[in-house]
Amino acid sequence: MATTPTDLPNSRNARPTGTSRRTNGAIVAVKNVFVAESGTFYAILGVTLFLVVFGVVMVLSSSSVEQYAATHDFFGAASRQGLYAVLGVPLMLIASRVPARWWRKWAMRLLGAALVLQLLVYTPLGIDVQGNRNWIKIGSSFTAQPSEVVKLGLALGIGAIMYVKRDKLDDWKEVFIPIGIASMVSLGLVVLGGDQGTAMIMLLLILGALYVGGARARHLLVGVLAFAVMLPFVTMASSSRQVRIAAWLSGCTDSNAFQDLCWQPVHGMWALASGGVFGVGLGNSKAKWSWLPEADNDYIFAIIGEELGLIGAIVVLALFVVLAISMMKVIRQSRDPFVKTVTGGVLAWIIGQALVNIAVVLGLLPVLGVPLPLISAGGSALIMTLVAIGVVLSFARDLPGKEARAAALPTTNGTLR
Repeated sequence: MATTPTDLPNSRNARPTGTSRRTNGAIVAVKNVFVAESGTFYAILGVTLFLVVFGVVMVLSSSSVEQYAATHDFFGAASRQGLYAVLGVPLMLIASRVPARWWRKWAMRLLGAALVLQLLVYTPLGIDVQGNRNWIKIGSSFTAQPSEVVKLGLALGIGAIMYVKRDKLDDWKEVFIPIGIASMVSLGLVVLGGDQGTAMIMLLLILGALYVGGARARHLLVGVLAFAVMLPFVTMASSSRQVRIAAWLSGCTDSNAFQDLCWQPVHGMWALASGGVFGVGLGNSKAKWSWLPEADNDYIFAIIGEELGLIGAIVVLALFVVLAISMMKVIRQSRDPFVKTVTGGVLAWIIGQALVNIAVVLGLLPVLGVPLPLISAGGSALIMTLVAIGVVLSFARDLPGKEARAAALPTTNGTLR
């Protein structure tokens, strides 16, 4: 009798016993790769990438004149910012693949490493930048700001402590003693270098993490009052801070201060106001022609307002609002105290810093030297902000309901449609 191909045991039509199981496993694996973790994940990722690209463009526009005057290279600052973005975005994506349990396990070690880096500013590696000793310099060109690493380490450290103490939140000693030690050491090392602006952002981070993490309101109130009592003493410890705050309180009406302390805020306000509703056009700023100090950094929002007008400024604000709402969704949807606390700290850090920067440009706060997150020039700030957002993205990947979304993906004949 002739043997047909279908009778052969090794023919294509033969299905070994384990094939179906392996096929199903492959389908599940493919689903897990292509499933949309959540709309929140892509909202955070999309807004972040847009702000980074927009930041590189604005750094090019705001720095080109002074860069050419200094180095005969229009693209110097923008090239560096682009390089920082090329480094930071992959780090963000790598961080987004790390599970929350890994961040929780290594949180205190990361905080300890960040504090060691911060101590380096008080060694021969440390340098002064505009009166603040908050930088390190290695070699002839590499500089870094360790306090940016401390911000992320502090958010993770507080999250780990709140996770361990999640059943003891009513006992203030259990919560505030370990967190108080970590916070005071971190803040103290930054304030000791004279960087009060960064210390203020770190304080916002601490309060945001504690509030979202479930710390009792009465305990938080005591902490806020304690910081409020200490703030004037810290502020008045520096003569430069005193005169800067005095000039701001006077509304820069003193003609003697106009050429000195008030030059930057006044010209920043003029740049912002001259843009009108639609702006003077991208690249057409007059303030960047050496009239506005730090035009590509602390005062880049003034250049945005001048070149892109009120509409451009509102779009930037709206993007930060979307970023804040998306992070709030991560907090609301997660059931993990560590995830909630760390996300709350990162949210307070990034959005709080953006609001402080914009408030300085608008004259609502004295000059603090705080950059606009994801947009202002600066490598340490951009890279560590992207890594922090990557941590939040890793949390957004594992929000409840991921398995249900994967199972809901349609298949046909064992393959994804």
